[in-house]
Amino acid sequence: MATKFFKIITLGLCAIAITSKVSATLDTEELRLLLSDSGRDVSDFVRDSVRKPIEVLAFAGIDKGMSVLDLYAAGGYYTFILSKAVGDTGTVYAQNTERGLRFVEDRQNRTQGEALKEKIEEGNLKNVVQLIGPIRSLSLAEESLDAVMLAQTLHDSYNSNPDRALNLLQRLKTLLKPGGFIVVTDHIGISGSNNREMHRMEITQAIDVAEQAGFSVESSDLLRNLDDDHRRSIFDPRLARNTDRFLLKLTKP
Repeated sequence: MATKFFKIITLGLCAIAITSKVSATLDTEELRLLLSDSGRDVSDFVRDSVRKPIEVLAFAGIDKGMSVLDLYAAGGYYTFILSKAVGDTGTVYAQNTERGLRFVEDRQNRTQGEALKEKIEEGNLKNVVQLIGPIRSLSLAEESLDAVMLAQTLHDSYNSNPDRALNLLQRLKTLLKPGGFIVVTDHIGISGSNNREMHRMEITQAIDVAEQAGFSVESSDLLRNLDDDHRRSIFDPRLARNTDRFLLKLTKP
């Protein structure tokens, strides 16, 4: 049984200063072995074939020694992976709101808070710190992060109000070091559809709001699935969660 060890920081007024030494290239084979560890949640293994997390991190440039914010960490799918990728010399900040922690974990009979706690304990993720509170209250020091993971949630901000997505990216930009980046994955929507109801967004919308926020944008077709029916909700069981997704790397100058 892994030693139980985790930290929780309730967001407040004190800034957290972070320093890190970043290495050059992600060792994908080492990471693959680490992700096969018995301490990893079985429900996360089944998502890997669709989400391709190792390839996503390699595309983005996540590596050992980095300080990474897992924004909307939910049940911790990417928290576990990022923890193994950045190693003992890195830090992963897993952010959720109190409300989000109470949500029932996707396809599981437990809350997201319970799922994340179990991953941290069973995976012995000593380099993970939980941040509990809204994004606007993130108490991280400016220019302290190497990277941010923003997985499958940008559409929520954008579809409610594009300015909300812009403000989010601008806020994250202040937390990134020069040359730091945001990894964005999300479900692709098409023009003319009710993407808010489908929980999707157009690629051009994501790129446009990122450029408005002052980021340079790189894209990858790694997560594309042209067999997806973009007129269906991402929760439609006929899609089996294998949606067409974009992958972007937003880099701060």
